Amino acid sequence: MPIRQLSETMINQIAAGEVIERPASVVKELVENALDAGASRVEIVTSGGGLNLIRVTDDGSGIPERELALAIARHCTSKLTEDINDIRSLGFRGEALPSIGSVSRLSIRSRTAASDSAAEIGIEGGRVLPVRPAAANRGTTVEVRDLFFATPARLKFMKGERAESSATSDVVKRIAIAFPAVRFTLAGSDRSTLELPAADDSAEGSLRRVAQVMGADFPDNSIALDAMRDGVHLTGHVSIPSFTRANALQQYAYVNGRPVRDKLIAGAIRGAYADVLPRDRHAVTVLFLTLDPAIVDVNVHPAKADVRFRDPGLVRGLIVGAIRQALADAGVRAATTGAAGMMAAFRPGAASYGHGGPANGHRSYDAAYRASGPSGFDAARSPQRPLDMGFEGSGFEHRGLRENDQAAFDAGPLARADARAGQDEATETLLGAVLGAARAQVHENYIVAQTRDSLIIVDQHAAHERLVYEALKNALHSRPVPSQMLLLPEIIDLPEEDAERLALHSETLARFGLGIERFGPGAVAVRETPSMLGEANVQQLVRDLADEIADNDTVDTLKERLDKIAATMACHGSVRSGRLLKAEEMNALLRQMEATPGSGTCNHGRPTYIELKLADIERLFGRR
Repeated sequence: MPIRQLSETMINQIAAGEVIERPASVVKELVENALDAGASRVEIVTSGGGLNLIRVTDDGSGIPERELALAIARHCTSKLTEDINDIRSLGFRGEALPSIGSVSRLSIRSRTAASDSAAEIGIEGGRVLPVRPAAANRGTTVEVRDLFFATPARLKFMKGERAESSATSDVVKRIAIAFPAVRFTLAGSDRSTLELPAADDSAEGSLRRVAQVMGADFPDNSIALDAMRDGVHLTGHVSIPSFTRANALQQYAYVNGRPVRDKLIAGAIRGAYADVLPRDRHAVTVLFLTLDPAIVDVNVHPAKADVRFRDPGLVRGLIVGAIRQALADAGVRAATTGAAGMMAAFRPGAASYGHGGPANGHRSYDAAYRASGPSGFDAARSPQRPLDMGFEGSGFEHRGLRENDQAAFDAGPLARADARAGQDEATETLLGAVLGAARAQVHENYIVAQTRDSLIIVDQHAAHERLVYEALKNALHSRPVPSQMLLLPEIIDLPEEDAERLALHSETLARFGLGIERFGPGAVAVRETPSMLGEANVQQLVRDLADEIADNDTVDTLKERLDKIAATMACHGSVRSGRLLKAEEMNALLRQMEATPGSGTCNHGRPTYIELKLADIERLFGRR
């Protein structure tokens, strides 16, 4: 077949295969165009998941009538200068509108501030319609109908209406976080209306927009970031370790205001939370990276969701270091969702944390009362026996505390403890601490502590496990890890580039007890291994390290293996459940938790304590 020039329509349809994957891709491109035009209000309307209709209206600068034909031509843009390394807008390739028009029925109606009227142009499956006058306010309205009608094969790969609508919502939310001063509205017959009112560009305004998108509980369970390294500025918010999600969909990252899904940033987030999250749980993050456009390449893929950094190690190190430092500076904090779950567990009929209740076969107080009949409450028939409040057996009449009971209550241990607490200055000081003063030990595993405005319940085993683990980690990383000499060196054949990378990191590996050296052009010799690993699979370990260095330029694989061993040692060396603790021991544990970063979760990511505010307790008893 002879070589021939493809038609303009065919070229645009090929480009649409990369740029326009689904309706959400169309919304992304059109909203980015609106923001580049300086819009302060963006309204999106969809129908049929976006396959039937997508309409994006903005109040931006608009497109002059004489430029409408250029706007739908391939590789025509107003956003790019002659310097491809100085990209400061969201769009720059000049492919979106012609690509959309080649696979749908597209119309663009626009008016500038200097014009007395608007103009409109249309495209149907790549066929350009003439420009005609129209009526419109200042700004631009882009309407896309019958998406992929010109390429029906693509329709077979679309998901259901609900899935496509959800993907569009996610795109709008992701963009909206980076532009808090812009009002976004997403509506249509296929969805409930989403309204994101405009805030301002301050830190408070940005956090309000984040709360609008990610939920009102995120700000209360997050830590602010603000770090700078070698011209790269990192800001944003990250969740505390006890506030997690089942997937990584709520991890948002932005590079110079551009929403990205970058594996380097995702890997850095995982590395920062490596030993503080439960397995298969993910942190909630909003990260903004600001840097010179010349040191980041956003022209990697037509969808512009991927970026490449000139110094990926710098960016990864900044993210990991900033998050870990923020978690350490934040001290011990419990997620507010723990208190909410605790409140729900206390309510009658609510599902509890695995304890007996109506949901799992045990009867509630009301059920036991109904079963006992008019003769009164049969305490023997209820697994949850209430305090004896002086009920008479025949008439079930409450007469209050008997005289002897009242005297015993007034002189009982609770009253004496309360009196001592008011007199003991040391206890008063402890009440002002983050985790307060220990009051009791329940079921030989849970420490009940009191602060001035809350009740704290601590899992003693989980808490001490974290303390021991952190001490072991500090010991491991503050000095070289002890190593064991191999009787015969292990020779490992590797590609030349992998052997070279390992040799460059040999000094760092030696600090972790792994002694390697070059052994010819395509091999390394391992002479020492960390003694903590015992009889390890040295071949697999070295190959894993080579792969990680190639991907991330780090040797975290070896560090993670050592940390895992330290975690196992901490689990077996910590205070066990069932051990009775003295008041001094309980208070000492609380003070160590307050001084240890990351002590809000154990090594496995489970919370070590739950805090219930006094106001919540009062609500449980109807005092508020």
